[in-house]
Amino acid sequence: MAEVWTKLVEWAMNTGIKIIIALIILFVGFKIVNAVARKLEKKLLEKGKLDQTLVHTLMYIGRILVKVLIVVCLVGYLGVETSSISALIASLGVAAGLALNGALANFAGGMIIIVTRPFKIGDFISAQGVDGTVEEIRIINTKIVTLDNRVVYLPNGALSSGNIVNVTEKDVRRVDLDFSVAGNDPELVKKLILETCEKNDLILKDPAPFARITDFGAGNGTKVTVRAWTKTSTYWDVYLGLLEEMKKVFDANKIVIPFNQLDVHIKND
Repeated sequence: MAEVWTKLVEWAMNTGIKIIIALIILFVGFKIVNAVARKLEKKLLEKGKLDQTLVHTLMYIGRILVKVLIVVCLVGYLGVETSSISALIASLGVAAGLALNGALANFAGGMIIIVTRPFKIGDFISAQGVDGTVEEIRIINTKIVTLDNRVVYLPNGALSSGNIVNVTEKDVRRVDLDFSVAGNDPELVKKLILETCEKNDLILKDPAPFARITDFGAGNGTKVTVRAWTKTSTYWDVYLGLLEEMKKVFDANKIVIPFNQLDVHIKND
């Protein structure tokens, strides 16, 4: 028993003190890492040059890497061979990379979207066959709310590598409409269209509205194309409002709108 007690005392004086010191360093080190990361993140966000999600993600990854480094160093301090631990960590990293291949692709896609900023929260986009407003940009996916209030989560991997149409990035948009008329003076139709556009306060005066003959449809009369610019926020108001107003104007001026007709000939034997 005396020999056992002697060995316990010897272990406590050597290895035990090292363990206590390692635990203290581990606790204090983690506290310092978290404090420095928070302070650095706050400064980066105050500058406003980097995206909030990007800064938060980078700080999170940085904290994890520094903490792992501290643990490996303390394990070496305690006398444990660190080469095997490093090999184990590398093997786990490879296995995790293979298992999370899709997730890593989406993570990389999220980083690309945050850095390149093809769209931002509140933009209306069309991508991956989905049209909707961007409500949230996450690291793995992007949250889209459609016009009928459905929520769609698009994976960032496919989103970053595909075509993205940002409808609301510009302040103004052009409204394109085609009107077909038959048996009427096209110049009169153009005049009525431009007068209607002139009365619409939502249509911009510069660039000026455009109305010209663009086609002679076979059996569908003459096609007159209208192009009018408006603010992006009032696009659909102008689009639908102009359709309604032109229907009233055409009816009042007896402008004939041709409709497709089918003539059936019956042959009797």
